[in-house]
Amino acid sequence: MKTEYLFLILFSFLAVPAWAQPYTLLIKGGHLIDPKNNIDAIMDVAITDGKVTQVAKSIDAKQARQVVDAKGMYVTPGLIDIHGHVFYGTEPDHYLSNGLVAVSPDGFTFRVGVTTIVDAGGAGWKSFETFKKNIIFTSKTRVLSFMNIVGEGMRGGKFEQDTTDMDPKMAAKVALENKNDVVGFKVAHFQGPSWAPVDHAVAAGKLADMPVIIDFGGNNPPLSLEELFMKHLRPGDIFTHAYTLLEGNVRETIVDEATKTVKPFAWEARKKGIVFDVGYGGASFNYSQAIPAVKAKFYPTTISTDLHTGSMNGSMKDMLSIMSKFVAMGEDIPSVIKASTWTPAQVIKRENLGHLSVGAIADVAIFSMRQGTFGFYDKTGYKMMGKQKFECEMTIKGGKVVYDLNGIGIASAK
Repeated sequence: MKTEYLFLILFSFLAVPAWAQPYTLLIKGGHLIDPKNNIDAIMDVAITDGKVTQVAKSIDAKQARQVVDAKGMYVTPGLIDIHGHVFYGTEPDHYLSNGLVAVSPDGFTFRVGVTTIVDAGGAGWKSFETFKKNIIFTSKTRVLSFMNIVGEGMRGGKFEQDTTDMDPKMAAKVALENKNDVVGFKVAHFQGPSWAPVDHAVAAGKLADMPVIIDFGGNNPPLSLEELFMKHLRPGDIFTHAYTLLEGNVRETIVDEATKTVKPFAWEARKKGIVFDVGYGGASFNYSQAIPAVKAKFYPTTISTDLHTGSMNGSMKDMLSIMSKFVAMGEDIPSVIKASTWTPAQVIKRENLGHLSVGAIADVAIFSMRQGTFGFYDKTGYKMMGKQKFECEMTIKGGKVVYDLNGIGIASAK
């Protein structure tokens, strides 16, 4: 009799269905925007052991070990910043490659909802192992890399002008050896009329089956953007600093400053599949370009920061500031979220990120929309006023709370 009783207890324990097991974390009552799944509604999101396990109108809070009250807030996939500079180091003459102008990622990502950041060209194939050891392996933020086509990486000055250090085969080889960490190749800051840097990067991209991201540098007269888009780049390749106007007639713009219209070749390039990335930076965003473009619905394909010590202390600030600017210019919130989550995941070919499908990695950002009077300015001092501004309330990386502004994940004391 005793044996039968023990058997019944054991059987009942084993027979408990999986759905009855407690969730690790439950986000309740938030306005979920998940562009991949076309969700723009009040929904609950349940997480178990680092993965999304249920998305529904209402999930029983008793089934969760931790409950986050997100009522009145936006819930989105974790933001993906595809243009940052996080190869921070201690070398005073190394600029953005193991240098002092880059930033340590964890201090500037989670606090604004970013769970994945791509270092844009800090490391070349010669310095990639140092970047991997010092930054990728030690960061809680998911750090990826657009490898610089220059072997020395983004060391500035003469290093970035050295076409003899642009080796597509070696770049592709190291990228393929590090496919989990490298998502493509970067061209940056080359000054002159040569197409060699772009062509070397594209050659590496073809060898590794990865996209390239182009900071088009400068020349006087400027090289043709139409030629860049239509003759040198492939569908899926990225043009960063899309809304910039540089002084000195050194780089062509996508908006005609006289007529305030988007140039026809830019529309054709978009049809071709060229990715237009914000890459805001310290000097790479002008309202005189962005306002007419947004008015014409030439929205950015991807929103990114070009994060470094100069840009974050200038008009750029962070991802949420840029996203708020595009909302203030008239882009709708779901489109802004898409350009900061699902679309960048597709662009860098990491489609396991940027969405909250059941089974997906539980990278989540929760935002409030502050109401008030806010000034959004660019590098020229031109200022737009806005009535709302994104503010990060919580960031969840792989199912774990890594940032909580106001303790929304902590039960109030009774």
